[in-house]
Amino acid sequence: MAALLGLTLLSPLLVITSLLIKTDKGPVLFKQPRVGRNGKVFNIYKFRSMVPDAHKLGAMVTAEHDPRITRAGKILRKTKMDELPQLFNVLKGDMSLVGPRPEVPYYVEQWPEQDRNILLSVRPGITDYATFLYNDEQAVLARADDPEKTYITEVMPHKLYLYRQYVQDQGFWLDIRILMGTLLKMIGFKPEFLIPELKSCLERYNQSGTTDSSFSQK
Repeated sequence: MAALLGLTLLSPLLVITSLLIKTDKGPVLFKQPRVGRNGKVFNIYKFRSMVPDAHKLGAMVTAEHDPRITRAGKILRKTKMDELPQLFNVLKGDMSLVGPRPEVPYYVEQWPEQDRNILLSVRPGITDYATFLYNDEQAVLARADDPEKTYITEVMPHKLYLYRQYVQDQGFWLDIRILMGTLLKMIGFKPEFLIPELKSCLERYNQSGTTDSSFSQK
């Protein structure tokens, strides 16, 4: 099983990351309700990158310079290492390695019905098309006067489009390339050449006249 193999190979890194997080007071893991396949709500696991009870201290979205982000959290978020515990979600069957990212119930309720029908018909994943474009999402939200509004009116519609396109394109070899690209991106490479489908997806989105200039393929 790929998730079990990943956890085994990454176990030294997981231990070191856990010790790093413990330098900030609070638990190592963070869990949050997300909506999965067929609308089933499950708890997603992440390495904690914010102060305890951060959800009580601000908005659900997080901008780059959010004071709730811990010292270790800045590193974890930049490298996407905070997502690694989701391998446990894959083992439990709540998620896949590749698939549309799961959202919190609050945002799913705001999705158009057609998007809910399409996106909740598949198992959510750790990575997908949107992962390659939204590695700088926090920086964009930091420039917004109202990060929550910007997320709902600009970021979320773009993500929904990318999620729909992944569901349409999904396949074994595409998933392999997305996984390889995600790993390369985590260590600083630009692996978009592995996924030409993403370029075509962006061109179609731009031609629709609804693109947000804040985001482009990095």
